[in-house]
Amino acid sequence: MKVVTVDEMRRIEAESQACGISTDRLMENAGLAVAEQIRHALGELKSEHLVILVGPGNNGSDGLIAARHLDDWGARVHVYICGKRPKPDVHLRELLDRAADVREVVDESFLQGLERAMDSATIVIDAMLGTGRSRALNGVIGAACAAVKAAKDQRPFLRIMALDVPTGLDADDGSIDEATPRADATIALGYPKVGLFLFPGAAHVGHLYVADIGIPSGLDSDVGLEVASPNWVATRLPKRPISANKGIFGKVLVVAGSSNFIGAANLACAGAVRTGAGLVTLATPRSLIPAVATALPEVTYVPLPEVAWGEVDGPTAAGEILNTLPSYDSVLIGPGLGQGAGSVSMVTNIFLGLIESELPRFVIDADGLNILSSIPRWWRRFPGAVVTPHPGEMARLTGQTVREVECGRIGVSRGARDLWDTNVLLKGAYSIITGDSKTMINPFANPALATAGTGDVLGGIVASLVAQGLMGFEAAVVGAYLHGTAGEDVREVMGDAGSAASDLLKHIPPVIKRLRAIY
Repeated sequence: MKVVTVDEMRRIEAESQACGISTDRLMENAGLAVAEQIRHALGELKSEHLVILVGPGNNGSDGLIAARHLDDWGARVHVYICGKRPKPDVHLRELLDRAADVREVVDESFLQGLERAMDSATIVIDAMLGTGRSRALNGVIGAACAAVKAAKDQRPFLRIMALDVPTGLDADDGSIDEATPRADATIALGYPKVGLFLFPGAAHVGHLYVADIGIPSGLDSDVGLEVASPNWVATRLPKRPISANKGIFGKVLVVAGSSNFIGAANLACAGAVRTGAGLVTLATPRSLIPAVATALPEVTYVPLPEVAWGEVDGPTAAGEILNTLPSYDSVLIGPGLGQGAGSVSMVTNIFLGLIESELPRFVIDADGLNILSSIPRWWRRFPGAVVTPHPGEMARLTGQTVREVECGRIGVSRGARDLWDTNVLLKGAYSIITGDSKTMINPFANPALATAGTGDVLGGIVASLVAQGLMGFEAAVVGAYLHGTAGEDVREVMGDAGSAASDLLKHIPPVIKRLRAIY
């Protein structure tokens, strides 16, 4: 599913008109789609009170058309016109002809009536300002937004549904006005807009629906941003032939763990195993192996020489790993390594000793990235790798602040990909995956995943998929999707607080099974 900027949406609408699909036809389709979504959400409409806040532009027209259909289907519709509508206004006239309750708001004195209407409403539909919003929310629109927020505070079960974007949310960058209401659901019209996946705006979107409004196919061919979908992921899952043996499903080498971060190695290896790798080997300081072996009976080991308990002898350990690399299909390097002198020396010596013709494909995470960030032009030795930074690691790698990374997640990811010639998985709510000329948004924002170790599991998942034959970009997208879906399953069972990274592991195989059932 493509995700568009405001300019891309305008171009697509213009090209739709050139194909014979007028703006009026698109608006009629949009209004009907919104009404149908509301009817689907509520079921029987005859006893339902609906408040619809209508703005001056096309977003308001969509709301009027939706109100007309809902009135025809028996709902008790209360429409507040918040802004000067164009004249003649055929959509408003059609609603008035039905004797619907329509009130044109000329000043803030209307608030009392709106508050009374919302006291008995089931849903408030926000159709005030859409993607064309370019001014602060003030006047009657600002007052209406404040009234909606107050009503939601008083009646938490009142549902707020936004058309295309919540009023006040910038559809390109996700910024919001302080008056922007927090929707329970947003119905994106035609395509979801970029700002719906960027914070702080994404926190105001609620459940996202995308309505088909009749745009001809093929007009989005040059749009370079998509949301990963179950179908896209299902078609790229590694095949599992009935005649298989473990060698077919790839060998993963995980270089991980140190005295303070033993669990990270455990979680990364378990993530690789649960995603279907044929063999997973952990290269870790020799003295740590007894601590992890009982939890990882399926894993084999490369014991790394040490200078102290849990601290590798960097140059010698690097030599051991370099000698081992040709036997493996993918290498995950970084989880729990720490940034002690031994780990820094080991990663640096691996970097210096790589022979490109003999390289397996690398997935670089956590302290692997932190260590590499101090090595000039490190990316020249890892062409086609997958890097999986969180915003802090991305800030160190790019020389930016965390705030700059978070405010420009898509652009920062694309810029890093172009410079490094790697596949970038920028973690966080709605992770961004960039590779080649493609960028994908992972459609999950889940506080249950905001806990230590979930990134280690993700690294293991991605490395497993690379070992099973997926190219870096596809492995990153599929891996992030499996990880996110498993996180949703954990939240369904346990809620969004108190779950642990290890809770993800048992959910990965059932997620894969469900996706395979699509095809």
